[in-house]
Amino acid sequence: MSDYILMFIEFFQQFSYFGVLLALCFEFVPAEIVLPMAGYWVSQGEFNIHLLALAGTLGGTIGPITLYALGRYGGRPLVEKYGKFFLINEKQIKASDRFFEKYGPSVAFFARFLPVVRTAISIPCGMTKMSLVKFSLYTFIAMYPITYFYLYLGYKLGENWNQAGEIFDKYAFPIAGMIVAIIIIYIVAKKIIASKRKVTSKEQIM
Repeated sequence: MSDYILMFIEFFQQFSYFGVLLALCFEFVPAEIVLPMAGYWVSQGEFNIHLLALAGTLGGTIGPITLYALGRYGGRPLVEKYGKFFLINEKQIKASDRFFEKYGPSVAFFARFLPVVRTAISIPCGMTKMSLVKFSLYTFIAMYPITYFYLYLGYKLGENWNQAGEIFDKYAFPIAGMIVAIIIIYIVAKKIIASKRKVTSKEQIM
């Protein structure tokens, strides 16, 4: 863990919630460091976890747009040349490409829960000119539970907040599955209720 990154994060702490949001806008600053550390600040009574989760989610949505733009407007040559400045290596780029080819635009959501590809996945999303609105929406929906989980881990671990990344990787994908299941149940339930209302209204007319 770089001392420079820690100094960078601690510098933004003085700007409160906006500072956390701003720190996460820089893709070279790993969220797995910023958020557990911010969770530790919550345990010290410096922040409200709910407001911090919102600020972190917004920052975690804005940050990936820079890599999306790099992929969309620069293409692979620019990504390969300047990706290192965002801590993106060739292995991550290739893994992200394969993941995107296999699962399509939905990776903007699912890949956020996976190590190796979760940062670099923004690049193929941009290169394929995926809708920015759709990309941002998928990213926001994924980042909220991720942000909250990291903050909660940092809060619970206290001074051992730096162990949060390992724990997150263990439980992240099952959490993604639960979120998708909840969304599906909600959509199905909404359709069932709507269809029942239609049947009831027809019966009343008759």
